[in-house]
Amino acid sequence: MALTFRAPLSITHPYSLSSSSLSFSHSTGFRLLSASNTPSFLSFPSLKPYKKTPISPPNSINCYHSPTPNLESLTLTPHGKKQQNSLSSATNPAPKTLKARLAAGEQLYGIFLMSFSPILAEIAGFSGYDFAVIDLEHGYGGISSALPILQALASSATPAIIRIPESSQTWAKKALDVGPQGIMFPMIESPKAAKKAVSYCKYPPKGVRGAAHPVIRASKYGIQEDYLDIYEDELLIMCQVESEEGVKKIDEIGMVDGVDCIQMGPLDLSASVGSLRDPGSEKAREVLFKAEKGVLGLKGGSYLAGFATGFDGAEDLQRRGYRMVSGAVDLALFRSAACEDVRRNKKSKRDDGESDGERGEKPKDEKYWSE
Repeated sequence: MALTFRAPLSITHPYSLSSSSLSFSHSTGFRLLSASNTPSFLSFPSLKPYKKTPISPPNSINCYHSPTPNLESLTLTPHGKKQQNSLSSATNPAPKTLKARLAAGEQLYGIFLMSFSPILAEIAGFSGYDFAVIDLEHGYGGISSALPILQALASSATPAIIRIPESSQTWAKKALDVGPQGIMFPMIESPKAAKKAVSYCKYPPKGVRGAAHPVIRASKYGIQEDYLDIYEDELLIMCQVESEEGVKKIDEIGMVDGVDCIQMGPLDLSASVGSLRDPGSEKAREVLFKAEKGVLGLKGGSYLAGFATGFDGAEDLQRRGYRMVSGAVDLALFRSAACEDVRRNKKSKRDDGESDGERGEKPKDEKYWSE
């Protein structure tokens, strides 16, 4: 008697889409039977609507060539059978993208994530920020560390933007493949550099982005059939101007086709004019105001975005015309809360000691942890 077990994916190649069989008999033991056809991800089959073509029998060796149904419209019954979801997309519309909200005139408020903690990212998302920037430039993680942050933000449907460490084709490709809604290029100093950044975000012939769309997270691993049709319309491209040289050409950078936002970098900008230790200096602010005026004066160009600082609060930036403002950093929020917690505890001990000396008795428990 022989038993045959069919695995959903071949174990011979990481990109294989065909099925393999594991055969067992008393005479030969276990034996792996290779699939007759093992296409790579480059020959990924075209996904067609579920109703047009019937799904092939489940025991077919090429069952993964069958058209994929719309997974979002299916639910599982207690018996494991799929049925159409009664809720249509019209009753539960997808949230508007950042680009759509900006086009509608909204001002957006976000946070920078540098800790690469999925828990802090999830808390940030549920707190109600309009967006979160995963910082690969100054944060301590890379692409693989960014993935769980994206997944944590997805639990609250909070749009994610990835700031890459440098403006390069490789970093842009890897960042875009994991599926953020936006990408931020640091230290852009010329329209030529901005054009290159845009080209890194688009597939040929419009750009030079490497194509692996049938298997990347950005396309829901190939399940999202219209990814190639909509990715350009939904992706927010941000160029960061953070040097005196960049400010000189900021109007040209802002008018580059495909650049959606000019992100100001006040700390690097102040350093570039000799005010590293005093980012709020008169000279640094003069250059910053010049940059803001250049972006705000564009007709049909980029939106203005920036960071809140000790000398420029979020409300100040919004009043000056900034459309996207990042008001906090997760590490800084935790640092401030931790330092304040310790300060308050030390102050409480000093106050209790003074009162104890006056009363000649030990201070009572003030239920610190219940606050």
